[in-house]
Order: sequence, then structure tokens, then C-alpha cells
Amino acid sequence: MFLLVPVAYLLGTFPSAALVARRAGRDVTQEGSGNPGASNIVRLMGWKAGAVVLLLDMGKGAIAAAVGLALDGHRGAYVLGVAAVLGHVFPVTRHFKGGRGVATAAGVAAVVFPFVLAVLAVVWVAIARGLHKASIASVVCAALFPVIVLLRGGGKLDLFVTGGLAAVVIVRHFSNLRRLVRGEELGLGGDTPGRG
Repeated sequence: MFLLVPVAYLLGTFPSAALVARRAGRDVTQEGSGNPGASNIVRLMGWKAGAVVLLLDMGKGAIAAAVGLALDGHRGAYVLGVAAVLGHVFPVTRHFKGGRGVATAAGVAAVVFPFVLAVLAVVWVAIARGLHKASIASVVCAALFPVIVLLRGGGKLDLFVTGGLAAVVIVRHFSNLRRLVRGEELGLGGDTPGRG
């Protein structure tokens, strides 16, 4: 199974947002927040395009985790799923400058913890719709991920992996949080700080 780690990593580097944006003649890394992820695609191209990117990015994590689960249970799902997340966040194909990892990590959760993902999805939508800030919704959900897993009886390995994924997502959002404090964070519905 460990021979598949590089494959899972390369799967994670698949540039979903860049390809969707390029079809419309746009460069997602140079517009909006500059982040190659679903939220920035929503700002630039609308919800339908954002949903496509979301599903593609989730698919990367879900496929990797599902293969790992079939080969070696939860441990395998974690190994290959985390490799895909790292590929998305630190893609060698783009000088290790990738997305925030939210959707790809959600894909892993969809395979290992589908109920937890469903709860977090409701929380994410509620916060994003209420505050028009994807970054706040993502950070809150990342922090809640290992907490909910713990409350549902997760073991040490579960907490280690979910805590690690949460840490990656939160750290990748530091720049968003700094902009938020300065009142410069972009809203989901457009390029106006303070509102979506």
C-alpha cells in the first residue's frame, strides 16, 4: 500500500480550480484571493463553477481514502488520504503553493467519517451564509473535526490524523485570518471586503 503514497500525492496535485478557471479564460491564482480553491472560484465565476471544483477536490481525497480503506482499513485510508491532502496543499507541480486543503480533507472524511462530515457541512453552510466568509467557516469546521470525532469515541489514531488535518487547514488559513483582522478578507459573493 505504501507504494501508492506517491500516486495519492500526485492525485492531490490535480489542479481542479486552475483548469475550471482556465476554461473561462481566467487565472484563479492571480484573481480574487489568489487561492486555487472552490471558494475563490465562487467569487470569480459563481456557485456552479465553485461546486464543480468542490466536487473535484473532494474526489481527490475520497478516491485516495477509499483505495486505502479497501487495502488496509482505516490506517490505509488515513495514509493515502493524507497524502492526497498534502498533494493538494503542497503540490510539487506548482512550487508547493496549493490550496487550503478543506475540500480534499472533506473527501477523506466522507469515506472515514461520513456522519461527522455531514454535521460539519451543515455548520460550514450556516457560518458561510451568515457571515459570507468561507475562511471563518473552514477554520471553525477544521477545529470541530477532531472534537466531534473524539465525542463519537474516536481512538488515538483517529484523533492524531484528524487533529493533524485540522492543523494543516488552520495554518493554511493564517493569511485569511490576518486579512480578516484588518477588515480586508474577501467575501464569498464578490471582491468586497467585509461582505460576500
